[in-house]
Amino acid sequence: MATHKLTPEIITAAVEGFEQQKLRIDAQIAELRQMLTGSPTATAATPEALKGKRRMSAAARKRIGDAQRKRWAESKKTSSPVAPKAPKPKRKLSAAGKKAISEATKKRWAAFHAAKKAETPTVARKRAAKKTATKKAPVKASRKATKKVAAKRPQKAATTPAQAVVPAATE
Repeated sequence: MATHKLTPEIITAAVEGFEQQKLRIDAQIAELRQMLTGSPTATAATPEALKGKRRMSAAARKRIGDAQRKRWAESKKTSSPVAPKAPKPKRKLSAAGKKAISEATKKRWAAFHAAKKAETPTVARKRAAKKTATKKAPVKASRKATKKVAAKRPQKAATTPAQAVVPAATE
């Protein structure tokens, strides 16, 4: 068996670990005994007070708290040697500026509308013609119209099938 170098810290940690295991096992034994008898067993359930743990005195806690409050006060007082600059005040638009903007906008719109009126009537007609040209009549309606026209005209007996086709009526 290899021997390890056991330092006092390792031995102390091992002892504390085993004591914790012992406390846990004692608590489980107490629970089982309580299940058997139905009454709590005070002797097995209460672990011994841990030896070697020291608690801080009230005076020491007060000294530490005072020192911490003093450090916080100093850090809050001057966080940096250069004081931060105040932000610039928000810029406001004067009444004259608002009026100038409003007039310029009205002038631009007036020029736009004048240019629209100044368009030649032919350009306006072309634009209107494009709009109506894009709207096509339904195909079925034009076929029905050709069938009606064809039915009204008397057919010649000597015509060929290619000549029998009647061209669509123009609108």
